[in-house]
Amino acid sequence: MRAYERLLKYVVIRTPSDENSKTVPSSECQFNLARLLVQELKDLGVSDAKVDEHCYVYAHLPASPGCEDKTKIGFIAHMDTVSDFCEHDIIPIVTANYDGKDFVLGTSGRTISTDTFRHLPDLRGRTLITSDGTSILGADDKAGIAEIMTVVERLNTERIPHGPLSIAFTPDEEIGAGASHFNVEEFGADYAYTLDGDTEGEIQFENFNACKADFMIEGVNVHPGSSKNTMVNASLVAMEINSMLPSGDTPRDTEDYEGFFHLVSMSGEVGHARLQYIVRDHDASSFEVRQQTLRHIEKLMNGKWGPNTVKLTITQQYRNMSEIIDGCRHLIDNAKKACENAGVTPLILPIRGGTDGAQLSFKGLPCPNLGTGGHGYHGPYEHITAEGMDLAADVVLELVKIYAAI
Repeated sequence: MRAYERLLKYVVIRTPSDENSKTVPSSECQFNLARLLVQELKDLGVSDAKVDEHCYVYAHLPASPGCEDKTKIGFIAHMDTVSDFCEHDIIPIVTANYDGKDFVLGTSGRTISTDTFRHLPDLRGRTLITSDGTSILGADDKAGIAEIMTVVERLNTERIPHGPLSIAFTPDEEIGAGASHFNVEEFGADYAYTLDGDTEGEIQFENFNACKADFMIEGVNVHPGSSKNTMVNASLVAMEINSMLPSGDTPRDTEDYEGFFHLVSMSGEVGHARLQYIVRDHDASSFEVRQQTLRHIEKLMNGKWGPNTVKLTITQQYRNMSEIIDGCRHLIDNAKKACENAGVTPLILPIRGGTDGAQLSFKGLPCPNLGTGGHGYHGPYEHITAEGMDLAADVVLELVKIYAAI
């Protein structure tokens, strides 16, 4: 079975994680996919496949005869999706021989435009997979799952020699908790790769340092007719806070290694308001300066509007895995070689985000990231091609062969 055929089966199982939940996993629906994957792994001959109480799927492929002493490597993908554009059934659309031009997404009124997605002409002639435009597709990261499963099948059916292999599928990656309950010891690998990137051939080992910043603003709400020197409008204070951040440090205005402040949610009235940001920077020193900027704003606002008007809470999320991967460069060198063996151009790029691998690297499992062939993640414009998925699976298969030969 080709990887895209598996993807079509997985994406219709909705698995949005919930950042407001206190449970693990954050949404019960993730178990629906986890149980399916366990059964599929068993059907492929992986007898120890299981899902634990936290919705982590673990499985192991014993080494081929003569390869028992080879490096233990693993492959990881996440089962959850973002919660945005995930309110109803996901309807995938498969378009063979795509013409590389603007693509209308069903009757949604949305179009994947070449003006916005400039790589589209490069996909001409491929089989394009999208949603109908009313939802996400879910290729992030069900494409990674499908590719790993396809590799497992090919290893068995083609009798390809391999060392000890570990497989894991995680919940809650999209809310930054995918590695929180990951059992590194049970996983049992020395090194691993997440399949959670974009274009096939991507190799990523530099990610953002990341935190969440939450401003809670308490105003003073009195009758507007008698509010002179008394009212403190929490919504206006919130606007003032945002105006004090660098206007060009947003995701839209930055690229590559440039960091940002990203306002992800805002709500408010006169008496109470809230601003929620995510803060990102590749450089650890710059990342700390960004947090100091936020704390300084909190201090200024409380000095101006009164003590306890503004409360800032900063929650750390993950660190730049390059600190760890720099000590095991064979992971990157072998990934480049695997791409070349598969006929794919290696693309070493920084991640403008994070993966489970960032946290796992600091838990003792060095874990760079590989591309899955997808584009436009986290929204209704998400798309991927069957051929890109085939190539991404080929890269993983070549990695397995490389580690079985050294």
